[in-house]
Amino acid sequence: MSTPGSDAASGDALLDDARAWLAQDPDKTTRAELRALVDAAASGDDAARADLADRFSQRLAFGTAGLRGALGAGPNRMNRVLVAQAAAGLAAYLRERAGDDETPRVVIGYDGRRNSDVFARDSAEIFAGGGLHAILLPRMLPTPVLAFAVRHLDAAAGVMVTASHNPPDDNGYKVYLGGADEGAQIVSPADAEIAAHIQAVADRGDIALIPRSVGYANATDELVDAYVAATAAVAPAPERAELHWVYTAMHGVGWDTLSRILDAAGYPHPTVVAAQIEPDGAFPTVAFPNPEEPGAMDLAFETARQEGAELILANDPDADRLAVAIPDPDADGGWRRLSGNEVGLLLGRRAARAAEGTPGASLACSLVSSPGLQAIAERYGLGFHATLTGFKWISRAPGIVYGFEEALGYLVNPDTVRDKDGISAAVAVLGLAAEARGRGADLATLLRELRDEFGAYASDQISVRVTEVSEIAAIMAALRAEPPARVGEVEVERIDDLRDGFEGLPPGDVLRMWLADGSRLIVRPSGTEPKLKMYLDVRGATEKKARKRLAALADGARELLARVR
Repeated sequence: MSTPGSDAASGDALLDDARAWLAQDPDKTTRAELRALVDAAASGDDAARADLADRFSQRLAFGTAGLRGALGAGPNRMNRVLVAQAAAGLAAYLRERAGDDETPRVVIGYDGRRNSDVFARDSAEIFAGGGLHAILLPRMLPTPVLAFAVRHLDAAAGVMVTASHNPPDDNGYKVYLGGADEGAQIVSPADAEIAAHIQAVADRGDIALIPRSVGYANATDELVDAYVAATAAVAPAPERAELHWVYTAMHGVGWDTLSRILDAAGYPHPTVVAAQIEPDGAFPTVAFPNPEEPGAMDLAFETARQEGAELILANDPDADRLAVAIPDPDADGGWRRLSGNEVGLLLGRRAARAAEGTPGASLACSLVSSPGLQAIAERYGLGFHATLTGFKWISRAPGIVYGFEEALGYLVNPDTVRDKDGISAAVAVLGLAAEARGRGADLATLLRELRDEFGAYASDQISVRVTEVSEIAAIMAALRAEPPARVGEVEVERIDDLRDGFEGLPPGDVLRMWLADGSRLIVRPSGTEPKLKMYLDVRGATEKKARKRLAALADGARELLARVR
C-alpha cells in the first residue's frame, strides 16, 4: 500500500492499492463495493476516485478505544481484512507479552451490529491459529459480560466487537487486558505496541497468509450465569419490591441478560418498549442509537405515559451505558431524562455510604463529570480521583469502589467488572428506587435530598458535530493561541491545558477553564465521534440559582465557540 498522505496515494498508485486490497478481501459484499468503485474511478469518475482516496489515504487508527469506524472496504473502514490484521497483531503482542512458557488466553464477545459475529469468529480463528487459547462467547451479549469474562476466566486479553452507541453503519473492536491490568481497557503504551504489531501484519500483505484454526473454544452459559449471579448481588430487591417501570434495549443486546438478573435479584419485570427490545443492527426506530440523542427515548416516554409508569431505564445497544428518566410535570411530554451527572451522584452517594470507613476506598470520575462526586467522597471520608475521560482511566483509580462518567457510564461493581456496566447500574438504580418507594418517596425525592446535603450542582454539555475532524483541531488551536479572558460576563481565572499532562494526569487534548464565580468550562474533542464537546458545571445555593448560572455560562460558551470557529 502507498504511504498514507503521500503523492503516490493518488492516480494509478491509488488504484493499485485498491486492487491489492480487493485481491485479499474474503467478504463478497465489500469486494463488490470496492470493485465497483475501482471500475468507476478507472473510467474517470471523480467522485469514485475521491471515495477511494478517503478509504486508502490512511488506516483506521488503533488507539485506546481500539478500532471504531464505518463499515466498508479499505483500510480506513471496518471490514474483515482490517479485523484480520488487528487480530493477528494482537495475537503477536500477547505472545510477546507472555513469553515462551505461557499460552495466553483470550476471550471474544460480540453484539448485534452488522458483521459483529463475523468479525468475532474471524478473530477467534486467527487467535487459535496464532497459538493462543481462544474462547468465543456463546452468542451476542452485552459488552459488560465480555469485560466480566476477562477477569472470570483469568484471560490475558478480551476483545469486544461493538461500536456501542455509534451510528448504524459503524462497528468497532474494543480490547481489554488481563493480568496486572485487571480486565481494564487498554491504555498507553499498550495501544501503540499493539498498533505496531498490526502494522507489521498489514505490511506483510495478503491476510490469506495469516494462520487460522477452528480449534477455539466456545464458552458455555455457565459464564453468563456467573455474570448474572454477580450482578444480581449488586442490589437484591427488598421484600415486596413493587415498581412499575419501562425498559428499552435501544435495539441492542441488553434485555435477555437483564431479564435473567431481574429474576435472580427479585425485581418485577418492566413493560418493555416492544419495537426496540430485540437486537437489530439497523436501529430502525432511532436516528442515533444513543439515549443521549434527541428523540432516542421518545418511544420509551410514550410507553411510560400509556402505562402510568414511575421510572424508565434504557440501555444503549451494547448495554454498557444506562439512561434513567422520571416523571416531570414541567418537562415536555411529562418525562425527563436525568443527566449522567444526576444519576452518577445518586449512585455515588449510594457507594460512599456502603464504603464509609473502608481504608483506602475511593470514588472516581472523569474530569469532565460533576465535581459533586468529590464533595460526596470528602463527606464520607473517602479518597477521590479525577481522571481523563474514559473508563480505561476511571477503572484504574487506586482503591476504586465506584466510578462514573457523565456520558451515562457507571462502574458500580469494580471487583467484578472493570468497565462501565449499564446492566449492573440498572440493578443499582432499581435498588435505590425500591428503597425510596418503601418510604413513600421516589428518585426525584432522592435528588432533592442530595441537593439539600451537598448543594445544587448543575451541568450541561454543548456538542458540535462536524463533517471534517480537522475543524475540531482548528478550534482547539485557536483557543490555545488566544486564551479567552472571559466567558460571557465572567472572568476566566485559570486555564489548565492537559495537552502535556497536568498534576499527575496523562496528556490529553483538553482545556479546563476555571471562572471567577466558581463555574467550570471544559473543552475537548470526543474520543469516539466527530464532535467537539464543551462541558459546563456550576454550583448554587438552590437549584433555581444553579440553573440561572448554568444558562448564563451556556450562552457565554456558545459565544466563545462562535468567535473561534
